Amino acid sequence: MEMPKLKTVQELVASGEGLPERYFYPPTHDGEGQPLNGLVPEMEISAIDLSLIFSSSDEGQKELSKLHSALSTWGIVQVMNNGVTEALLDKVYAQTKQFFAFPTEEKEKYAREIGGYQGYGNDTIFSNDQALDWMDRLHLRTYPEDLRELKFWPEIPTGFRETLHEYTMKLKIIREQLFKGMARSLKLEENCFLEMCGENSIMETRFNMYPPCPRPDKVIAHRPHTDGSAFTLLLPDKNVEGLQFLKDGNWYKAPIIPDTILVTVGDVLQIMSNGVYKSPVHRVVSNREKERISVATFCFPHAEQVIQPVEGLVSEARPRLYKTIKNYAEIYFKYYHQGGRPLEAVLI
Repeated sequence: MEMPKLKTVQELVASGEGLPERYFYPPTHDGEGQPLNGLVPEMEISAIDLSLIFSSSDEGQKELSKLHSALSTWGIVQVMNNGVTEALLDKVYAQTKQFFAFPTEEKEKYAREIGGYQGYGNDTIFSNDQALDWMDRLHLRTYPEDLRELKFWPEIPTGFRETLHEYTMKLKIIREQLFKGMARSLKLEENCFLEMCGENSIMETRFNMYPPCPRPDKVIAHRPHTDGSAFTLLLPDKNVEGLQFLKDGNWYKAPIIPDTILVTVGDVLQIMSNGVYKSPVHRVVSNREKERISVATFCFPHAEQVIQPVEGLVSEARPRLYKTIKNYAEIYFKYYHQGGRPLEAVLI
C-alpha cells in the first residue's frame, strides 16, 4: 500500500533543511557495488536511420543488422531521421523545464492521487525502509486519446497540452515503425509484435526532473531498474549527463546526444523476442551543480493482451525462456518495489 506523501525533492532543496536519510541509497544495493559518483567509462550508442529500415536496398539491410546488433547487446539505440523535428524536441524540453520551474502550489493542481500513478509528485513510497529516488515527475497516459485523464495535464505553460499531443502522435508513428523494424531484424513477420501488443496499445509519458543534489556520492536520482514496457522512447537532457547502463557487471555512462530519441528495450520485448533483445538495467546518478531533465515515453501492451515468446524465435537450439503472461505491469511493480528483477518472475 502507498504511504503518505513527503515533500517533493524540489521543495526539499528550496527549504534548505538538509538531506533526509530516506534518500541515502544503500551501497549494497548498487548494482555491482561501484560508488555512485565513481568514474565510469562512456559507452557508445549505435544510431540507425529509421527512414531506411524498410528499404530493400543494401543500406536498408545494413540498418536492420545494426538495429539487431544494438538491441541484442546493449538494448539501446538512437533513431535518426525519425520524423520529429529538432524544433518540436526543443519545445518539449523547454516546456518541461518551464513546468518544473513553477511554484509548488501551481504544480500541485496536477498532483498524483494516493493509490494512483498519473499526475505530479515525487517517488511513490511503498514501505518505511524504502530508499527514495532524487527526482520529481509528472506522469501522464498519452495514448489512446480516449484514455487520457486531462485533469492531470498541465494547462501551463501555455501550449503544453498541444505540444504533448503533437509529440505523442509523432511517437506513435515511430512506435509502429520500430515494432515492424524489430520484427524484420529478427526475420519475423513484420506485424507480429504489433499484433501481440494489441491495436492502440498504451503509451505513457513521464517528465522527469532531477534537482541538484548536495550528496551525489550517497543519493541516487533513479535506482537501477529495467523498464516494464515493450520499449521506451527517451528524450534525454541535452546538457547534463547522468544516465548509465549496466553491462557484464560494470556501469557505463551514456554520452550526451542532443536532439535525438533513444530507444531502450523493455522487459516485454525481451519476453516476446525470447531473450534475443535485452532489457538493460539502467540508473540515473545525481549531480551536485545542475538540474537534469528527461522525458520518457513508455510503450506498453494492453493489460489483457497475451504476451509470450514469438514462435519463430523458439527452437531446439533456443528453447522457450518465458511463461505466457497477461498484465506484466502488475508483476513488474510488485518486484520493482521489492528491489527484485521482475523478469525473473516470468522465467520458465
